[in-house]
Amino acid sequence: MYSISSQLYEETARRLRDAIGGRSYFSGSLDFVFEDTECRLTLSAVIYTSRREMPEGAITVIDDIVPVWWEFRTSDENGEMLNDFSFSALKELFA
Repeated sequence: MYSISSQLYEETARRLRDAIGGRSYFSGSLDFVFEDTECRLTLSAVIYTSRREMPEGAITVIDDIVPVWWEFRTSDENGEMLNDFSFSALKELFA
């Protein structure tokens, strides 16, 4: 079984944040290579955001991601591997 590291969760969260942009609903896939592992997050989710006033100006932040359906796949040169991905662990990076 492939163990999902905190660095992989952080990379996935960064890519997901970029893909979501300012939308209130996301449906799509993120494909990327992390170290020697091909990763794919497929997600349909409702996105809750709010605007926060900062000294530099207002920013939009993600308050919550409510998945309708998700799947995280990992593979290498030998094929697909089971993994221990947890969407709850990913959501913590958006808190």
